[in-house]
Amino acid sequence: KENKKRKRTEEVEKVSEDQGSSVVQEPPVKAKKPRKKELSKAEKKLANRESALEQADEEEEQKLFQSKAKQKKGASHAITKSVVNSDTGTTVKQQQKKKVADETVNRRTVFVGNLPVNCTVQVLKSLFKGYGQIKSIRFRSLVPAEDTLSKKLAAIKHKVHPNAKFVNAYVVFKEECDAIKALNENGTEIASGFHIRVDIASKTSSHDNKRSVFLGNLSYDIGDDAVREHFSVCGGVVAVRIVRDRKTGLGKGFGYVLFENTDAVHLALKLNDSLLMGRKVRVKRCGEKWKAPQKSPNRSRASKDSVDATLKNKRRSNDSFVGEKANPLKKSTKPKRLKTVPRNKAGKNE
Repeated sequence: KENKKRKRTEEVEKVSEDQGSSVVQEPPVKAKKPRKKELSKAEKKLANRESALEQADEEEEQKLFQSKAKQKKGASHAITKSVVNSDTGTTVKQQQKKKVADETVNRRTVFVGNLPVNCTVQVLKSLFKGYGQIKSIRFRSLVPAEDTLSKKLAAIKHKVHPNAKFVNAYVVFKEECDAIKALNENGTEIASGFHIRVDIASKTSSHDNKRSVFLGNLSYDIGDDAVREHFSVCGGVVAVRIVRDRKTGLGKGFGYVLFENTDAVHLALKLNDSLLMGRKVRVKRCGEKWKAPQKSPNRSRASKDSVDATLKNKRRSNDSFVGEKANPLKKSTKPKRLKTVPRNKAGKNE
């Protein structure tokens, strides 16, 4: 039995060796590439349709991506707009609504000018409470005593610059009709030397230019009452307005006077170049453009005359120059004829 087993193992080993040798000796067989089958016409059409559908899908995806990007940009632009208006905390639509609301509030608001610096809220309340319910009073055109103080703090603490003499205020009524009634206080003397100017704060309030006069070359520290007294001779003065600098409170050198009628305007124009606080005031109608006066009209006329004289002299010189050219030509023709005279003399001698 053992011999049989050995023989079988030897036979198996021989077979395995033979197979190994055969595997080593045989060259590697090249794998044949599968030939592409030629597509029929129907298959080609289907392939073309599928490729066209794939391209259309890709284009739609690109369009969707671009539209989403545009939407994102628009949203970011709207956010930036809202950020720009973040100081007021409102968007564009809210700002438009706010403008309309502000205009309605301004119609109920009264501007009070030429108030003394020591004027208080209680004084204004006692003056205007008879016309209707007052919602708020706020002072403006304050000049703080120190640069570090804001105008609001200066009004609360009453720390105003010592050179400041005038203050303005706004009085807000509950009803618009009450504000119109409060205009009756225009021109009242609230303190010695302070006639207040009362007007509606709305921008639509019209100013009558026909009854007004423009003033120029005013002193910078002039007061409204000084102008009122100067032009009271012409007629009833309704209001005086001197344009001032917001920071310093000093005048800018010009202002306006509103009279009760147009006759006073004609008289006020006669006060042109009149002295007011040591300066010659320039008076003219509102709306007229001011033309600078000619400093030396005689000189300008003399210069024109001199120009005309030079032009005439030039013309004369040109004419005389042409005449000098013409005269020698005439003289040159005559001597040629005189040269023929000696021939006759020669015949007589013969």
